[in-house]
Amino acid sequence: MNAVRIVAVCAAALLASAVARADRLDDILARGELRVGSSGDYLPFSGKDDAGRYRGLDIDMAGDLARALGVRLRLVDTSWPTLMRDLADDKFDIAMGGISISLERQKRALYSTPYFDDGKTPIARCDQAARFQTLEQLNRPETRLVVNPGGTNERFARTRLPNAGLTVFPDNTAIFQQIIAGKADAMVTDAVETRYQQKLHPELCALHPDKPFDFSQKAYLLPNDWRWKAWVDQWLNQRMRDGAFARLSAKWLGS
Repeated sequence: MNAVRIVAVCAAALLASAVARADRLDDILARGELRVGSSGDYLPFSGKDDAGRYRGLDIDMAGDLARALGVRLRLVDTSWPTLMRDLADDKFDIAMGGISISLERQKRALYSTPYFDDGKTPIARCDQAARFQTLEQLNRPETRLVVNPGGTNERFARTRLPNAGLTVFPDNTAIFQQIIAGKADAMVTDAVETRYQQKLHPELCALHPDKPFDFSQKAYLLPNDWRWKAWVDQWLNQRMRDGAFARLSAKWLGS
């Protein structure tokens, strides 16, 4: 065997080995289990009840995905600050839970087809709503913003509202109580979350959620495996077209 053929055979073997290691779909089917990472702190997509059980639109979708694969579902705790590290450490096969697409994240991972359009908008106490409508009003030293750590909300606040007073509050499930209690003036978060939270807390008002400050989309976060992404995309396409996603959206979003 000449040197060229030896090199070619070795390259083919390495490629085959890499493909085998990267074939997430086969791993899931062989394991009989789908591991889904979720923060559990971002309703209506991912939250927890008083008993610590996951619930939300994307939790229901995770169950549907596992059933479509014919495997059991295991939900894995993650957080916004550790999301990308947990994915790289192979703690889960997919992350689901209202995850916004960002170019920074996409440098290190893949996204499914987007399933929800969104954007950042403020939420504040209704009696203070007129004070926090615009970026100019928010971007003042006297404005007390509160934000959860590690995600697109913190990134937006630091890049678009650098002059505002910013408090990073670690518990995203209790962050809106900071505004209600008068410990913070406002939060800029996804419009879908502001709508959901104003239903839970009549003291709070979502400010112009139909006209957010920017445009973003939500998708499911995946490791760098194109066959697995293609499978998830096809599953999601079917659910978007057969009415399953619309039914869950009506259940959790009220529309």
